[in-house]
Amino acid sequence: MGRINILPKEIADLIAAGEVVERPASVVKELAENAIDAGASAITIEIRNGGVTYIRITDNGCGMESDDVPRAFLSHATSKVHAAQDLESIFTLGFRGEALASVAAVARVEVLTRTETEETGTAFHIAGGEPGTPEPAGCPKGTTIVVRDLFYNTPARMKFLKRDVSEANAVADVVDRLALSHPEISFRFLREGKQTLLTPGDSKLLSAIYAVFGRDFAQTLLPVEYELEGIGVSGYVCKPTAARPSRAMQYFFLNHRSVRSRSCAGAMENAYKNFMMVGKFPSCVLHLNVPARTVDVNVHPAKTEVRFSDERKVSSAVYYAVRSALETDESHPQVDLSKVAQKTKPAVDQFRMVEPDEPPVQKPAAPRKDFWNQMPASQFQASTLSSPPAASYGRQREEPDVLRAFRTREAEKQPKKQPEPPPQPQKVSVTAAPEPPIVRYIGEVFRTYILCEYDNKLCLIDKHAAHERVIYNRMKAQTGAMAMQVLLSPQTLTLSKPEYTAVLGNLEAFAACGFTLEDFGGNSIVVRECPMLIDPADAADVVLDITANLMQCKTDVQSELIDRMMYTAACKAAIKAGNHNTPAELFALAKQVLSDNNVRFCPHGRPTVIEMSQYDLEKQFGRLQ
Repeated sequence: MGRINILPKEIADLIAAGEVVERPASVVKELAENAIDAGASAITIEIRNGGVTYIRITDNGCGMESDDVPRAFLSHATSKVHAAQDLESIFTLGFRGEALASVAAVARVEVLTRTETEETGTAFHIAGGEPGTPEPAGCPKGTTIVVRDLFYNTPARMKFLKRDVSEANAVADVVDRLALSHPEISFRFLREGKQTLLTPGDSKLLSAIYAVFGRDFAQTLLPVEYELEGIGVSGYVCKPTAARPSRAMQYFFLNHRSVRSRSCAGAMENAYKNFMMVGKFPSCVLHLNVPARTVDVNVHPAKTEVRFSDERKVSSAVYYAVRSALETDESHPQVDLSKVAQKTKPAVDQFRMVEPDEPPVQKPAAPRKDFWNQMPASQFQASTLSSPPAASYGRQREEPDVLRAFRTREAEKQPKKQPEPPPQPQKVSVTAAPEPPIVRYIGEVFRTYILCEYDNKLCLIDKHAAHERVIYNRMKAQTGAMAMQVLLSPQTLTLSKPEYTAVLGNLEAFAACGFTLEDFGGNSIVVRECPMLIDPADAADVVLDITANLMQCKTDVQSELIDRMMYTAACKAAIKAGNHNTPAELFALAKQVLSDNNVRFCPHGRPTVIEMSQYDLEKQFGRLQ
């Protein structure tokens, strides 16, 4: 007997369903696209338990006639393709005729639909690919589809689903993309009975962006309108000052279909060269309108990847469209005075280098004892009660000569107090502390590397890498009991749905790193507390950078996630190459680095110190043969 078997219909349907239906978000995408193709102007999407147990999609489109309802759930049944030539110019979102059959093969589906010409509608039930009998029912014009118990007959597929919150956020991401791709349609999204999205459907893309991402994100955008050889590019891109640490907020739509295109993303980022900081990425919501015959959308089962007949022409259109928007923008970055006030430091007196035997010059401004430490208020108050406060490390405001002379004359009139006798010494057993390393500060080169002499060696210290490691070690030592500061003004962040999901799924890891975050609803979170080691004005940026790295981290090990977060926080909080630092600051950092063997490498593995012995140096100059 031969080995080749013809699969039964129920098994073949399950295999086909696996290509189309991966999770609840796939179901919502396919059914909502059908509603869009039906000409709906208002679509309501409701889910419960992440969409696993309940999905309902209601539209006011053209509906289905009674005879077509059972036929729509057959494999390869579609109203959008009639001949092979139709595949060369596809204008609809769906065309394969697989979505309804695939969904019905792995769930319990109920349909209620009516066309404008029919007096009564049609109710239809199908479960696991087994259809029921169409029955007349009263309903408004349009279609309502209810999907229950997804993967009830394929428990192995159920194991691959994530938590309900993650699945719900994936559905929300699909709804966001649909709303941005069709601003002429009003989308309403209900999640566990609560409305989380409502777009106006006024055909204005900016209105849809405002509804999806909020006011703060919408205010950072520049309009784009361009056409090149029949290729139209419209939408919005962010201002260079609003760039983000990842590409998560880049949305491209081709003929109103959400797509992923590396060529379009690369062209847009090239347009930002010389406008944006290195290591940052622009945000965008861009619509590309190209002739249907010049693009193939039948490449991927999810139809998110496309192939252009002339990819260079499309990339050029995107590049010049974005470049034109950036060059015609006449706005200037706005100064936030509250942040400037937080970051402004007092001016520092100039230091002059002295020989070791020369007595130091007494200056009123001296650095505090441990310059690189930041401490909470309670610890600072305790230290000031036991010792006199250190002199301010800024310029002292001088009194007028007349006032200073008056104060001096009044002080001379006061009777001098007799000095109190010194206290009698007490016998206390004290263990001698180790001698601190002898470090001679030489200077700084390229505003990046500290030069100093230590143990008969010339040491070059990368100030950013060294300070980053010092902060990381301090955060690591404080894990679980990290000193935190409450932000006077909590900072709100607008995220993409994948970023939003990643943050909400790792709130405990953020808390272990000293961040207190709260869900603000929609795509937003609120930063209320941050570690003491971080400038409060940078708290939101640090969270964004951590989130960008979190998106690339595939591990679920909590300790590794926390380490990665600390890497990012330490890198952001450390001084940067090119920053101006005083000799006193650099000298304090050099002593700390050279006295601690745990600061030999930065958290990313780069060396913090390079040494050259006196022998090697003299050999380079030919003093030794």
